[in-house]
Amino acid sequence: MKTRAAVAYEAGKPLVIETVELDGPRAGEVLVEMKATGVCHTDEFTRSGADPEGLFPVILGHEGAGVVLEVGAGVTSLKPGDHVIPLYTPECRGCKSCLSRKTNLCTAIRATQGKGLMPDGSSRFRIGKTPIHHYMGCSTFAQHSVLPEIALARVRPDAPFDKICYIGCGVTTGIGAVIYTAKVEPGANVVVFGLGGIGLNVIQGARMAGADKIIGVDINPAREHMARHFGLTHFVNPTEVEGDLVAYLVELTGGGADYSFECVGNTKLMRQALECCHRGWGVSVVIGVAGSGQEIATRPFQLVTGRVWKGSAFGGARGRTDVPKIVDWYMERKIEIDPLITHKLPLERINEAFELMHSGESIRTVVEF
Repeated sequence: MKTRAAVAYEAGKPLVIETVELDGPRAGEVLVEMKATGVCHTDEFTRSGADPEGLFPVILGHEGAGVVLEVGAGVTSLKPGDHVIPLYTPECRGCKSCLSRKTNLCTAIRATQGKGLMPDGSSRFRIGKTPIHHYMGCSTFAQHSVLPEIALARVRPDAPFDKICYIGCGVTTGIGAVIYTAKVEPGANVVVFGLGGIGLNVIQGARMAGADKIIGVDINPAREHMARHFGLTHFVNPTEVEGDLVAYLVELTGGGADYSFECVGNTKLMRQALECCHRGWGVSVVIGVAGSGQEIATRPFQLVTGRVWKGSAFGGARGRTDVPKIVDWYMERKIEIDPLITHKLPLERINEAFELMHSGESIRTVVEF
C-alpha cells in the first residue's frame, strides 16, 4: 500500500514529506493507522546527526497512537479496530529479561530494532526499490506503520489520540521513573533537575506518589509556573544560588533528597543530582541521555556512604502491561496531559515542531494525521 510519511534522508536536514510504499504485516506483525504522534527530543537527537547509531534514510517517530487495520499470521492479542500505542520498548513476556521481572528492557527484538529493521531482518518501507529504515521499531512519522505484535499496547477506545500519544514516551518516562523505578513513597523529599517535558512528568508522578517537598531545578524561570501547576513546591534557579548548589539543596531538604531525578542529559547535573541525595539512603535516577562518549563521575565516598545511582528507560514501565494503566490514569484525571501539549501541527509542517523545540516555545508538539 501507499502511505504518507516524513522521511529523514540525511543527518541535519529537514524531513521530506513523501508517498512511500508499505508492505503489509507478516507473521507476528500488525498494520497500524497512526492518528497522532508527538515529536520528541530523541527524534531530534537522531535527525541532527548527534546519534552515533542513527541510520538514514529513516522514518523517525516513536511517540504515537493509532488504530489496528490488519494483523498478520499468529497474532492473537490484537484485532482490527483496536486502539494502540506503539512501544519502542516492547514486552514479549517470554525472554530472560521479561521473565526475570527485574527489568522492563525486553531483548526479544533488540538486535534487529537497532538496525532499523523488522524482526525478520527486512524493512516494510521503501521508495521505489530503496528500503527506508524503521525507527525505534515504531516509525510514527508515517500515516501507516507495521510493528511487531509485542511492540503495541492495546488501550481503551475512548481515550483521545492527540493526548495519549504522549504516553508512548514522555509521560511514561517521567511518571514511570517515579512510580516504577524509584518507587517514591508518601512523605519523601524529591529534587528534579530540568523542568522540560520529562521533568514536569516526574513532578506529577511525585505528587501522585504523595511526596512532601518537590523541588525543581532549572535555569529558565519561565518553567516555574507550569511546574507549580503539576505539583512543584520549591523552585531553584542555580544562577541565583550563592555558593554551592549541592549544599543549598542538602540544606533545603533537611539533610539531602530522598530521591533525585536528572532529566536533562547533562553529566554535571547527574553528579549534582547524586550528591544532593541523603547520606545512607538517597536514590538518584538518571533519565536524561548524555551525548556520545560522555561519562559520569563522583567520588567513591558518595556511594560508599549509601547513596544509590540508578538509570531508568521508559520509566521502568512494562509496555503492554503498564501503558494501558497510565492511559486509565489520564482518563480518570489522576494525571494531566493536556497542558503539556502546547502545539499541534499537520504532517506537512512537522519541521516546525523541531524549530519550536529548539526555541524552547514548546513542551510537546503533536502532529495529527
